Amino acid sequence: MTETIRRPHSLLRHFLNGEASAGIVLMVAAALALIVANSPGAGLYEGVLHTKIGPLSAEHWINDALMALFFLLVGLEIKREMIDGQLASWSRRILPGVAAAGGMVVPAIIYVALNINDPRAIHGWAIPTATDIAFALGVISLLGKRVPASLKIFLAALAIIDDLGAVIIIALFYSSGISWLDLAGSAVVLGLLFALNRRGVLNLWPYLLLGIVLWVFVYRSGVHATLAGVALALAIPLRMKDGRPDDLARSPLHRLEHMLGKVVPFVVLPIFGFANAGVSFAGVSVQGLVDPLPLGVALGLVVGKFVGVFGSAAIAIRLGFADLPVHASWMQLLGTAMLCGIGFTMSLFIGLLAFAGEPSLQEQVKIGILIGSGVSALAGAAVLMMFTRRET
Repeated sequence: MTETIRRPHSLLRHFLNGEASAGIVLMVAAALALIVANSPGAGLYEGVLHTKIGPLSAEHWINDALMALFFLLVGLEIKREMIDGQLASWSRRILPGVAAAGGMVVPAIIYVALNINDPRAIHGWAIPTATDIAFALGVISLLGKRVPASLKIFLAALAIIDDLGAVIIIALFYSSGISWLDLAGSAVVLGLLFALNRRGVLNLWPYLLLGIVLWVFVYRSGVHATLAGVALALAIPLRMKDGRPDDLARSPLHRLEHMLGKVVPFVVLPIFGFANAGVSFAGVSVQGLVDPLPLGVALGLVVGKFVGVFGSAAIAIRLGFADLPVHASWMQLLGTAMLCGIGFTMSLFIGLLAFAGEPSLQEQVKIGILIGSGVSALAGAAVLMMFTRRET
């Protein structure tokens, strides 16, 4: 009888499977963008982004097409969690749901309060309302077993609900010049997708091919094209049997989520981060940092997210509507709430939509996001390290 030799994973595979890896890669991409944007290669960087590739520039292909894959994955995660995950029952939804709602309302109030006298800047009210799931989970995962698993689950569920809120905001407030004919075409394609679902079609290719057609119609309709990814996700079947997933290998939703599970965090998001985080600090003064727009974004993320998430969660727990996450302390929940102020990907995305065609305002948004996200990450990690101990 021969003994099976278990080969060790390569360092690359070990890294790709690590919970913190996606966040680390995104951080590196953002750092590289900042370095390049403030180097002699800044001109080349901008030139490549504005290079036309067919009908769109490279920047638009990244933000409108490539990011549709990110929104597709977000939609798949939301659907799976709602049907068979941490958000499958109302009791599980209450705490992250209430916290996510508070974490969207309070940052928006802070931003609006600081920009109430600027009718153009006020359009960016939704920028600090979003939490970056890859960044936030990356930071909390770097602490390893020092942080209870229940807090990681809470943060992931909150971020997913937060993403759902961001999708709704983009659809309602950041779409313009609606083409009703193309919107009707989108509805027809969606009808075909759901018909495939109802007929029990398990092959992914018909869904993906129709998804491309859907993206074209949504892009032309005036609704932001990335929302086609969310709409497609809702039509992908999740096979269930006796209230549980049937054969995961046969479930189209699980297969597609697995396919995108490495592509989105390790390819799509780093490319998006590199393309959009590059901000030049030439001419930026201390006075410029406290202008209402970047200050509203930064304070919305640092103060608004913390107050909104922690305050809403504390009220729900004190009133008996929800319980403190298992094995977690109040100070650990506080530190996790601070991490929710990391709003990189979705905040950048909303900022680009809010101030489309206005590079100077986009630069201010990026500065506010970088400062707010950086302070939130450092503060949250510091509190969690101070008030947690390593499990043996």
